Amino acid sequence: MTPELVINIVQNALYMLILISAPVLLVSLVVGLFVSIMQAATQINEMTLTFIPKLLALFITLVLAGPWMLNTLVDYTVRLFKSIPNVIG
Repeated sequence: MTPELVINIVQNALYMLILISAPVLLVSLVVGLFVSIMQAATQINEMTLTFIPKLLALFITLVLAGPWMLNTLVDYTVRLFKSIPNVIG
């Protein structure tokens, strides 16, 4: 196993990590920003107010993007397992 191969495997793993976590993180960012703007406009500074909208948005995001996220992760895992003979030999 060469150092280049290890670096390639780690790069692919990090890419998959970013790709799979992106929908959840982006939705959380957008909802948090929207709630913060609404709190600033209405001057309601309740810290727990951001929790419920984010929770609902993340649940909807996981329901909608979950199958895609799972398929992407399964495809990556299958490719990784199929590359084991090439890595060993």
